[in-house]
Formats: sequence, C-alpha cells, structure tokens
Amino acid sequence: MKKKYFYLELKDKPKENDFVALFKIEPSEKITIEEAANAIAAESSIGTWTEISTMTEKFREKFKARVTKIEGNFVEVAYPSVLFEKGNISQIYSSVAGNIFGMKDIQNLRLESLRVPEEFVLSFDGPGYGIEGIRDKLKIYNRPIVGTIVKPKIGLSPESQSQVMYEAMIGGVDVVKDDENLTSQDFCPFEKRLKKCLEKRKKAEDKTGEGKGYIPNITAPLYEMLKRAELVEKMGGRFAMVDIITAGWSALQALRKHSFNFVLHGHRAMHAAFTRNKFHGISMEVIARTSRLLGIDQLHIGTAVGKMEGERDQVQRCADALRLEEEGEGFLRQKWLSIKRAMPIASGGLHPGHIPALYEIFGKECIFQFGGGIHGHPDGSISGAKAVRDSLNAVMENISLIKASKESRELKVALDKWGIS
Repeated sequence: MKKKYFYLELKDKPKENDFVALFKIEPSEKITIEEAANAIAAESSIGTWTEISTMTEKFREKFKARVTKIEGNFVEVAYPSVLFEKGNISQIYSSVAGNIFGMKDIQNLRLESLRVPEEFVLSFDGPGYGIEGIRDKLKIYNRPIVGTIVKPKIGLSPESQSQVMYEAMIGGVDVVKDDENLTSQDFCPFEKRLKKCLEKRKKAEDKTGEGKGYIPNITAPLYEMLKRAELVEKMGGRFAMVDIITAGWSALQALRKHSFNFVLHGHRAMHAAFTRNKFHGISMEVIARTSRLLGIDQLHIGTAVGKMEGERDQVQRCADALRLEEEGEGFLRQKWLSIKRAMPIASGGLHPGHIPALYEIFGKECIFQFGGGIHGHPDGSISGAKAVRDSLNAVMENISLIKASKESRELKVALDKWGIS
C-alpha cells in the first residue's frame, strides 16, 4: 500500500504568518528523509501514530504543519500560527521542540533555526534596555565593554569577592560578574555579597571617574529570584545575572515581566547539552533568538577563539540574532520590529592577546569578558585589567599589540605569558 505523506507539500511555501523551523535530520535505518520529515511535521503539530476517526480532512488542512522544503538532510517545516499561544514560549517549545527528539524514525535531529511571525514577536517583551540602554548605564559609547568574572569563581567570602572586583575595576574593567554557580552559599550569602560589592563599585567609580557595573547572580527558584531582584533594585544595582537554561524560559519570562530597573545579563550554563552536538539538539542561534524575545539584554554566545567550542560562523549568527533589527534569509528571515537589540558577550578562555581577533569578529557592539586572562596575570588582577584595556585601546587606535606593549609593561607581561592569538 502506498504510504500517505499528509504533511509533505514541497511545492508550497511558508505563509507570512507561519512559524518556520529549519531542521537537520538523520533518519533511522531504513527510513527515508521524506518519511522522517513527514513524521516530524505530524508529531509536532496534530498527527499521531495511527489513523484516527476524529481527524477530518478539513481539520487536518487547517491545523497541520507542512514540510515545504527538503534539501539533503535539511528540512523546512511551516506551522500555522493558530497552533500557538501568543506570549507563551513554553508552549511554543513544547510543540516545535518537544516529542520529536525521541521518535524512533529519527537517529538524530537538530533544530537549526526558528522564525517567529510578527504578531507573535510583538507578544513578547524583549530587552528592557538593550544595547543603547546598557551603554547609557555605563556612559560608554564608542568601544566594546570590558568585563570579567571574579576568580576563583566560587569559594570567596563577600569581602574577598568585593576586593577582587574592586581591583579589576580600578585596573580598567567596566563590569564584573559573579560566576554562574555562585548564588547564596553559606560562605558567600547573597545579600551580604551584594552590599559589599555595590559599595566597592561606588568606590571604584569615584577613583576612576568611569561608570562601573557589578553583576550579581540572582538565579534561584522564581519566588527567591524575584526577592533577590527586588533587593538589587532597592540597593541601586544596575545589572543582574540569570542562568537562563537552568532557571528556565518561563522563569526568565516572568522575571522580565516585572520590569526591574536593571540590565538582565544572561548566562548560558548547560546550553551545550543542547547545542554542542552538530547533529542533534538545538542550535545556540535558536537559544539566542529566544533569549532576546524574552527580555535578555546581554547574553554569552561564545568567542570563536579561546577555550569554548564554537565555530566562527555559528557565533556570528548568534551575534546577528541579538544585534540586528532584521536577520536571516528567505522565509527564515526574522523581523524584530520593536524588540530592542541585545548585546552579545564573548567569554571563555580569553586574554589580552585575543582582542584583535575579537574586535575583528564582533566589532564594538560586544562585551569582551575575561576571567583567567585578567586574574591570571603574573602581577595580579589590577595589572591584568590594565593589560586588557591597553590592548583594547591599541586595537581601537589601529596600533599593533607588539608596539603597544613597549609602552605598557602590563600588556608586555601578558603577551609574554599568553601570546597573541
């Protein structure tokens, strides 16, 4: 009996108000790409494993997803917007990235991209501050923002945490963040750490004459995260960080709904469980787009250099998804409308010798964030921070790092240790 591919419409095109997903599919043995694509469209919309009496042809035509293109292992699936609830990211993910990853017809499956139609884009809040708002907070307008993570990343007391932060700031760092696994452990309670660090932030601003930002990690169960957010706002904090994957999309969306008076910094801890396998999971580009829709102002996306996995073109697509007002191609083009632009963060194994490559990749609309590349400087954190700023200044003035290091002992020591990458 000839198989019925109810969901294959390869001569059709997505409609303007469709959700459009791009999948990479590796079918199971003896399953064709057409069969696998048909099964994915069915399972992620209205289909089930057998024919049912409650499915009429009229119903199927109104609600089904349609496979509109197959090119090699890449499959485009268009979903009618009637399938989705506006402003409900959990429901959207449960549909287009739900049961399909566990289907027997599929050996591997990766969601590479997802276009959200305009009426749904406008149902989300987007960043509260975005690139322009971040720059206004710090009064930094014409260069990349320099950030660091306190090191050791966990185990310091509030007093020690704030002192390391202070030294980095007076050395030239603009923003200093907690690590993703530091929340409110007994050795460093959140409220005490916040108070100490905000005091030292003010002291660093007074000393340097520059705007500075401390980024506390408020990640916790939602009820506790909201309490910490309220405390940050009450005490005059300008930034707060949330681990977007481990906290969850719904928690992030609820946090943004409160419109706190601080920049939301997104850490992507655990993302590689979804994004690293090039054949299975969800791409970082999709994570970045979703984060921007839900309200993240700045987000870690990788570096293309340094210690973290991530090829340059993939990292660039993530940066585009955060910074552009319209990005993508063809039916996968995403129009961002009134959604503000978010700031990408390059972070992971960076040192002063990476700055020329970082600037060439990202330009000025980015946060360059260093951990060991500042605190691992042989002369300490102040010298490490100065080496980073001297390197960035050289790049902005189109001066080679070798030449700049002749005028900066801190940069020379850093380059002698780590080189230029």
